[in-house]
Amino acid sequence: MVQRVATVAFEGIEVRPVDVQVQVAPGMPAFAIVGLPDKAVTEARERVRSALIASGLALPARRITINLAPADLPKEGSHYDLPIALGLMAAIGAIPHDALAGFTVLGELGLDGSIAPVAGVLPAAIGANARGEGLICPAVCGPKAAKLPMRCGFRRAAIIATARRPHACRS
Repeated sequence: MVQRVATVAFEGIEVRPVDVQVQVAPGMPAFAIVGLPDKAVTEARERVRSALIASGLALPARRITINLAPADLPKEGSHYDLPIALGLMAAIGAIPHDALAGFTVLGELGLDGSIAPVAGVLPAAIGANARGEGLICPAVCGPKAAKLPMRCGFRRAAIIATARRPHACRS
């Protein structure tokens, strides 16, 4: 089964929707990110792994493939960390499979599972609002997103807390 999480790519001040597709399949243990990722996105593999371990979750000894679609759109930045981590958590059953439906997700992970602020929250919030989606973002970025007519709830910034009670804004 493929778990999907919505996020965005930035082109100047414009946002383009990106579909983060997570598959955990039988096979030799591996963790691959495909879909034209830059170096920061490729490094998400280690940030996600460390954050999940620090939060008490073990990655399964299986083949993990992350596809960032559309594949022809360059993906840049560390804001893909949180959607990858939450998609992986849903794929392994740590959170409900439908918990992220209707949300756009962005945030950078620390190795300790903390969620760091990222640039581009306001354009991401505008894009999510235009698509009728809510926004899951670092709590420190919430006031920027809250400038839009979206319902917001602030939660502590840790990956497990985000998974259980996300900082979410929904229009």
